[in-house]
Amino acid sequence: MGQAGIVPDLIRAANLDETPLKGELPRSYALRLATEKAASVAAKQRELYPAGPALVLGADTVVAAGRRILPKPDDAEGVRACLSLLSGRQHQVMTAVAVVLPDGVVRTRVAVTRVAFKRLLPAEIQAYVDCREGQGKAGGYAIQGRAEVFVRQINGSYSNVVGLPLYETVQMLRGAGYGG
Repeated sequence: MGQAGIVPDLIRAANLDETPLKGELPRSYALRLATEKAASVAAKQRELYPAGPALVLGADTVVAAGRRILPKPDDAEGVRACLSLLSGRQHQVMTAVAVVLPDGVVRTRVAVTRVAFKRLLPAEIQAYVDCREGQGKAGGYAIQGRAEVFVRQINGSYSNVVGLPLYETVQMLRGAGYGG
């Protein structure tokens, strides 16, 4: 958000269970998590500072292959499984952004970007797994790093795939009277 001239006063993790609900679709999942993250942090801030925060923003990024929500793998095998599934295919990256305003009103938006990967060679997958860059990342890859060479085509917001759709977020904040 620094590119847009918006600097947060505080960054706080929500520490929620991010397990998808049974039958939950990717868009609904991202929206639920972003909203829960923002609401959780806003509630915690109100406990600590009764005057409350000016505004709380929460976001969650999901990589989906069809209706399947890909994990944020924490190990090599998880990254390998994600890349093997995405190889030669198009997938969607969805980031939901939720803003809790000082009056408690919640505004949300979901950005969707379509990303097509080239067919990945086993050696490419292994090299990426070995660098550990994809661990903890939605879908097992970071487009802003070494995985950028896997992308054959992107349709939509690049910053969304990185993790926060800047255009949509700034428009939402400006609509709420923040960010000039």
